[in-house]
Amino acid sequence: MSVAFVPERLRGKAEVNQDTLQQLLEENDQLIRCIVEYQSKGRATDCVQYQHILHRNLIYLATIGDATPPSMQKPVD
Repeated sequence: MSVAFVPERLRGKAEVNQDTLQQLLEENDQLIRCIVEYQSKGRATDCVQYQHILHRNLIYLATIGDATPPSMQKPVD
């Protein structure tokens, strides 16, 4: 299950830290690899579920980025 998935009863209580973000980025890497593999084998319909999870993860990351004050964001190297 995606680390971005938080049950309804825990929403708003999850702590976002560097480890969680790193785990989510690694999960996204695996999802992309899986999607590419399925597509290269001509099984595009089989990768739809992974595309949905990736989309949810990316929206979650974008939401965190939008909510983080600029003074707390690390500059990109």
